Formats: sequence, structure tokens, C-alpha cells
Amino acid sequence: MHAHGTIFQVYIIVYKIPIITAVKALNRINKTQQAVLDYIQRIIGERGVAPSVREIGEAVGLRSTSTVQYNLNALEKAGYIERDPNRKRTLRLTGGSARSVSVPLLGTVTAGMPILAQEQIEEYIPAAVDANGEYFALHVRGDSMINAHIQDGDIIIVRRTPVAKNGDIVVALIDDEATVKRFYKEKGHFRLQPENEDYEPIIVNEVAVLGKVVSLIRNYGE
Repeated sequence: MHAHGTIFQVYIIVYKIPIITAVKALNRINKTQQAVLDYIQRIIGERGVAPSVREIGEAVGLRSTSTVQYNLNALEKAGYIERDPNRKRTLRLTGGSARSVSVPLLGTVTAGMPILAQEQIEEYIPAAVDANGEYFALHVRGDSMINAHIQDGDIIIVRRTPVAKNGDIVVALIDDEATVKRFYKEKGHFRLQPENEDYEPIIVNEVAVLGKVVSLIRNYGE
């Protein structure tokens, strides 16, 4: 059993970010594209992350991954989804109550050896979040949260807050190391629970919550 699972060491700088893009006007789509969009919206609502190309194909009855990609391209052209041209295999919804804001990407969440971020912002990435909050983003490396659909290669979007409710997925700081886990306040201690049976929970008397994970950017493949 692994003791800590997905861990990183990082000094966080968080900025309040202005809105940088407006919601685009949406164009018409056909029934197949609507079915693809409906499935993507449902899965993101349930999981917080987009489904894979294969999952989309199985759900809407498209046998070929190239056909799925064709319909994703049509949805992107129509303004319903967007994929970052600088990042392969990423997908996010546009529109709705959330708007696209620029979020600082600060470092990598890794299983095993900690990575020092040294207050360095790698880049700014667009994310569909509530524009009134303060956010930062982190790469995910490791599998300690796979049952919560947080996978290796994902980017987590974290809303800065020092408080959390039981069951929230948080970035928490323990002795200068930070970890992504489910948060539980229990009698006399805190429990940071992984979402993988190969990892043990972390039991501590003190913990500093850096923020709550609110969404993911999924790297998905065929």
C-alpha cells in the first residue's frame, strides 16, 4: 500500500483573473452532433471531466473513432466545444453560466517524489469557471484518485479556499507537501482519503486546505 499517493511540493501564488473571452454565438448542428453534445454535457455533469472518444462512440452508436472526431470538429466549429490548439486531445464545453477565464498553471501533482514549483507559473490556460473566484491549475501525475475520475495527465482546476466540507476533493498542505484527496474532518483528526484501494488514507492532526478541485481538463485519446 502506498502511504501518500498523489503528492507534490509547491509554493502557491494565486491571482484574481479577469474574464478574457466572451461566450461565442452558437450555430446549428445535426441530430448526431446534438447526441454527442448531450452525452458530453451529461458526463461532464456527472464526472466533472469529458468522456473519451471511444466512450462517445459507444454511447451514441458511432463505430469509427474518425466519425466521432468528425462530429467533435463540427461541434467545435459551431461553437459548442473548444479544444486548445496548443494542447492535443483536450476538450471543454463553452457557454452556460461559466465563462472562460485565464488560470495560472503552477506545477505538477505527482505520485512519489515531490516536485518543487518555486512560485513559477508555467503558463496561463483557459478554463470555464465562475469568474468571481480565485483559481490555480495543476498537472496530475499518478493514480491515487482514479476512482474519482482524476487520471494521470489531467489538469485540475482548483478554487482557492481555506475551508472544505466532508467529501470535497481538495488540495491540502501537510508539512510543506501538498496532496489531492477527499477531505474529512473527524473526531480528533483529519482524514485525507484517496480514491484508489492501493493507497492508504492520510490521518493528520493539522492540515491546511489550499483549495477545492472544481473541474478538470481531460487529456483523452482514441
